Amino acid sequence: MSWKLDETVETSAGAVAAGQFGGGPALVLAHGWPWSSFSWHRIIPGLARRYRVHWYDMPGYGRSDKGAEQRTSLDVQGEVFAEMLGHWDLEQPIVVAHDFGGATTLRAHLLHGCDFERYVLMNVVAMRPWGSEFFDHVGRHVDAFLGLPPHIHRAVVEAYIKGAIVNDIAPGDFEKLVEPWLAEEGRGSFYRQFAQADEKYTAEVEPAFGDIRCPVKIIWGGRSMDPAGARQSASCADPSGILRNITWRRSLASARSPGSRAGAAERISITRIIVIHRHVRSARQFTCDNYLAGVSRPTYPADLIRHAG
Repeated sequence: MSWKLDETVETSAGAVAAGQFGGGPALVLAHGWPWSSFSWHRIIPGLARRYRVHWYDMPGYGRSDKGAEQRTSLDVQGEVFAEMLGHWDLEQPIVVAHDFGGATTLRAHLLHGCDFERYVLMNVVAMRPWGSEFFDHVGRHVDAFLGLPPHIHRAVVEAYIKGAIVNDIAPGDFEKLVEPWLAEEGRGSFYRQFAQADEKYTAEVEPAFGDIRCPVKIIWGGRSMDPAGARQSASCADPSGILRNITWRRSLASARSPGSRAGAAERISITRIIVIHRHVRSARQFTCDNYLAGVSRPTYPADLIRHAG
């Protein structure tokens, strides 16, 4: 298997498990919540034919440290992403980010001076509001959830992950996504993610979208947005016409991000992309695809290669 975690990197947030594979220009993958770098394992072999692919488990996730007092909020993740680029000596890699990986890498780029050659944002958490009613509820009652019996905790984790996946994946793959959250340290880290989530960390970068310094491609799940509706909303919200050069594509496969607030997903998704585009320096730098996003279809590396390339 191309995916492996054979590097251990000491960061300001603890030890991070990482790996790399392939040859060519540097490409860094940033996973989302509640995933780990394993979510890319079927995509990495295809990407590695063209790129030197780098990945890691964010602090608090996968095989990286999950200390009881550890901070793993988005501000910390942005700092650690910058540290990982420094560890790998990558000055201007291609970056592909999913879900919370979007906010993580946006903070690294806009607040910590990390330069990217190109940038792919897949169903990302980038703007307020995000989360869900369940997300907010768990964050307010972490101690109660920490006391759940192991079999109930497993059921919660499995239900949460299933709720973030539209298409079926292999049972073995699903178990690998669940596994990091089941041991005692994983259980604590799972619920701390809810408690430490704070929209202020995306609010801090929203005004800086105009300072993005590289070409960007936004890939959004088909169930999160309707292209026709998006065009209509764009014409109303963007009278200056900055969205004229956006290209929309449709796919039969789609996914939703676990960071998208239920009940208003379509309107919020459209608004996010409109605002991001309105603040970018040049509309020519952007395309927006109504397309496959995230871990829900990890068996189609060629699709991601086409969009990343």
